[in-house]
Amino acid sequence: MTQAWSYVDGQWLEGNPPILGPLTHATWLSSIVFDGARAFEGVAPDLDLHCQRAVDSAIRMGMRPGVSAAEIERLAWEGIGRFPPGTALYIRPLFFCEEGWVSPDPASTRFVLTLAENPMKEPGGFTACLSSYRRPAPDQAPVDCKASCLYPLAGRALREAAARGFDNAVLTDPWGAVAEFATANLFMAKDGVVSTPAPNGTFLNGVTRQRVLKLLRLDGMVVLEREIEPEELLDADEIFSTGNHMKVMPVRRYEQRELIYGPVAHRARELYWDYAHGRLPETHCM
Repeated sequence: MTQAWSYVDGQWLEGNPPILGPLTHATWLSSIVFDGARAFEGVAPDLDLHCQRAVDSAIRMGMRPGVSAAEIERLAWEGIGRFPPGTALYIRPLFFCEEGWVSPDPASTRFVLTLAENPMKEPGGFTACLSSYRRPAPDQAPVDCKASCLYPLAGRALREAAARGFDNAVLTDPWGAVAEFATANLFMAKDGVVSTPAPNGTFLNGVTRQRVLKLLRLDGMVVLEREIEPEELLDADEIFSTGNHMKVMPVRRYEQRELIYGPVAHRARELYWDYAHGRLPETHCM
C-alpha cells in the first residue's frame, strides 16, 4: 500500500483508515469536496492557496468547515515532516458531511487531511483526443467547487479516450468551446502566442494554471485568456497541461497529429520550478 498519513479527529493515522460508513451522507449523496497540493524536493508551492480553496469549496457546497486554511497548512507541514526529507507527496485536505437528507447538514461537517507518497512525473508528455463529453454549466452542477461528484464525468472521458488509444481527453464547455483536459487545465501556443480557455464558470481556474499564466506573462510572453475552438488544437504548435498532479506536462500527440515538447512548455515548466524553489524575484511570487 502507498505510504500515507491522515489527520482525523485530532490524531494522525497511518495507511487508509476507515472513516466513511454506509450511512454517511457523503458516501451515498456525495457531500465531499477536496483539494490537492504537492510537496516535492523540500518545497510545497502555493500550499496556502490550495488550503484556502478547500475551505471555500466546502462553504459553497453548504458545509460548515471547522478548520481554517491556515490551520490546514500548518497540519500539512506537520504531515510532511512524517516522511523522509524531499519525498514527493500528494496533499489532500477533504471536507465531508456525516448527515443530511439530500442536502448535507452543515453541522455534521468533518475534516480529513491525507498525505501520500506520489512521485513527480518526468515531462515525457501524454496523448490526448477530443471527448464527446462536455463540462456542465454553472446551473447544472457545483462547478465552482472542487467537488468529488464532478469527477465521474472526467472518468467517463478518460475511459472513452483510453478506448481510442489515448491517455487523456479534451472536454468542451456546454457551448462547444474548449474547456480543459479531463484532469488538468489546457494551454496552447501558436506563432509565439500562448492561449488558454478563459474561465467561464464551467471549469476550475486552477491554482497552477493561474501561477503559470502569471509567470509566462512576467517572462514577456503574450498569454491570452480567450474562447478556443476545438479545431484550433489541430493546428497548434504546442499543447500542454497545467495542474497540481503533474504541474506542467506537454502533449506529444493530439488526435493523429504528433507534437513536440516545445519551447513554451519547456519555459513554463522551468519557470514553475524556479518559482517553487524561490529562485525568482519577489514580484513573481505574489
